Formats: sequence, C-alpha cells, structure tokens
Amino acid sequence: MEKLYLHVFSLLLIICLFPQHLKSQDDDFVRQPPRGVIFTHHTGSDEDPQQVHISLVGKDHMKMSWVTESMHVKSLVEYGKVSGIYDGKATGEHTSYKYFSYSSGKIHHVTIGPLEPATTYFYRCGGSGPEFSLKTPPQKLPLEFAVAGDLGQTEWTKSTLQHIGGMDYDVLLLPGDLSYANSHQPLWDSFGRIVEPYASKRPWMVTEGNHEIESFPPGFMAYNARWRMPYQESGSTSNLYYSFEVAGTHVIMLGSYAEFDAESDQYKWLQADLAKIDRKVTPWVVVLLHAPWYNTNTAHKGEGESMRQAMEELLYKARVDVVFAGHVHAYERFTRVYNNEADPCGPVYMTIGDGGNREGLALMFEDPASPLSLYREPSFGHGRLRIVNETHAFWGWHRNNDSNSVVKDQLWLESLSSSKACLHPGNQKVGSSSVNDEL
Repeated sequence: MEKLYLHVFSLLLIICLFPQHLKSQDDDFVRQPPRGVIFTHHTGSDEDPQQVHISLVGKDHMKMSWVTESMHVKSLVEYGKVSGIYDGKATGEHTSYKYFSYSSGKIHHVTIGPLEPATTYFYRCGGSGPEFSLKTPPQKLPLEFAVAGDLGQTEWTKSTLQHIGGMDYDVLLLPGDLSYANSHQPLWDSFGRIVEPYASKRPWMVTEGNHEIESFPPGFMAYNARWRMPYQESGSTSNLYYSFEVAGTHVIMLGSYAEFDAESDQYKWLQADLAKIDRKVTPWVVVLLHAPWYNTNTAHKGEGESMRQAMEELLYKARVDVVFAGHVHAYERFTRVYNNEADPCGPVYMTIGDGGNREGLALMFEDPASPLSLYREPSFGHGRLRIVNETHAFWGWHRNNDSNSVVKDQLWLESLSSSKACLHPGNQKVGSSSVNDEL
C-alpha cells in the first residue's frame, strides 16, 4: 500500500509541476501512467513448443525459432498450405545456455522453404503439439511494416500488440529493447510467450537494445541464442547487425552496442552492404538502430551522437529514406536531416521507443522545440510504414488509447531514389528550400 501511495503521489506531483509535459499536441489528451509487468507461464507439456517466432531468411525462406523444456524434442518443422497436411519438412539446429543458476530450455532454429510469396502456410514444431500458421510477405509492392520499439512486457505492451494484431501487416520491425530482461533470464521466457500469438504469424525482424545486455559478464548471450537473425546471409559476422530485402525494400538493422567506428567490422560491413544496393531494383532503403541520432527529448540526450558522427555520412551518401530508433520512450518525427541541418536528401528520422516498457514514458521534451522536429509526443503506441509503390510510402503513428488505436501523425514519403536532385549518391548537398514539400 505504501508503494501505491508513493506512485500516486509521484504522478500527481508531475501533473502539478509539469502539466505541459503530460499533454500531447492535442490539448485535451493527458498521459496515462505506466502499467504493471506481465509475467507469463508455460501451460503445456515439456515437449510442447513455446515462445514460437519467425524471421525472414533470404528471399523465400523463413526461420522458425522456439523453446522446449524437454531436451529430447527434435529440431523439426513440418509445414504445408493445408491445415493438418504437411508436405514439407525441415530439420535445423538447437542450442541452450546457462546464466548463473538459470538454465534455458532447448532453443530450436529451423529454416524452411522455398516458400511462395503472399501465401498462408500451416506448420508444426518438434513433431507434435499445436499447429501454427503464418503468411509470407508479398514478392512485389505494396508492402506494410509494423514498427514498434522498447516493447517490454506490461499491460501497455499487451495493448500495443493487440493494436498491431488488429490490422494486417507483412513484417514487424523492432529497433531494440525486446524483453527488458536486464539479465533476469526468466523474463526472456515470459516475453517469448507474450509475443508468440503475433510473432508466430508474421516475421519479426529485430535489433538489440541496451536492455538486452547481460550485466555480468556483459554480453548478449540470451538475445543471440533466442533471437537469431539472418546476419550471415547479408555478409555480417555478428547477430547484432545485418540486413535483408523484402519486396523492393532494403532494411538495415544496425547495432548501437557493437563497435561502429571507421575501423570496426560493423562500419566496414555497412559500407559494403550499402554499396551492393541497386536502387532501380530496390527503390527503398530503411535503417533501424536503438539509440537515436536525433532527439529533442531530455531522456538519453546525446547517447547516439558518437555513432551518428561515425556513420551518418554513409547513410546520407546512400540516400537512405528513413531511420527508425528506439531507446527514448516517446514518439518523435524529424524532417529530412543531415549533419544537424534540414536537407532534402537526408533520411527522415523517427524515434518510436513507445511500445509499452515498464519504465514509463519520457515526458520531458526540450522547449522550445527544434525546427527540425516536426512532431513529438510522449505516448505509448506503434507505427505503420506502407510502401505503396516504387516512389511513395505512407507513414502513420498510432497512439494507444486504451481499447483503440488512434492515428495521430501521418505523412506521405517520396523515395529518394525517385528524386532527380538526390539521384546520385555522390551529389553534394542541395538547397533545403524543398525539404518539407513531402511532409
């Protein structure tokens, strides 16, 4: 009861002292407080698959990942286009790990395919247990991404996931901070169970955040064992950064917590990866990372600056269209930017670390706002990026309003590959007079 009084008192104090920080750009909407952490338990048998999630591998394969408490279950996936009829079969690999007194279950990774685009498949993991279904992304545009960062596992997380699942999408992108385990390994299991109803149906492509790091010894043991992304297919040597392509869109997942200076493996990999992109074939380029390079919130101010200084020029010369970040527990959208100036050939930067984490919202924005920041709001929610065709995409940010999701920010984007002024990566900076034309 004492903790409840302290929580209520703290919230009332914030409302009294900083009411401007609890309101969005809608004067009548007041921020709601953090909600409790959800911890889920496995209710099936030791042999039953749990924490099932899928990810893209190459142009027509998918990786199925799951955990069993039993160490005797085979790493096997059976699949087909008709429920209960499995004419495809694939085997894979497994791993497990120990962290002090915690021992993980058997973690399975099996790649299936080739799969047909925009097709529903039914599958079963481990040779028994429940049947799951998935839908593969389309081969051609249009394509829709759901984007959510800093998910965690709270009642707000549950709300965000319900809103995401309430409308169809093709791929989910998550710019770091998945489980908020913070070395407490059972939270990884709980998180996997919470997201399974969604992550088992559509591919989830993720990159790491600071809450994925084990405190001692520092590292990404659990993350790398459980959420294995297709890094080798893109020439990366680390699960912390990689890229993939889907339906005319090249997506790059950068690692804010891997080395990124000009002599680092990540920098050299990014340089080579960007050089391979053919914008005539792949007109859209999207980048995700965790710590934002542009941020007018007082939370985590400047934490992405050294990475920006090291890598921003690479993204600018490659004419990257959009950069999504997490880390800051709020939503913010910038105009097209390069080197802290408005530039029509720079990416649109967005912070979307508002998925539902247990730490609550980052309420404090700098005042006055930077002219580069076009929309900012400390609310939980998620985003939708619909790549409509080779030249245009539509972005919408959806605020969580309890039982429903409300679109509060939206705009049309034009691919930089279709811009005559920005067409050639070697161009010098052009004037900024038209930087807000598309916005």
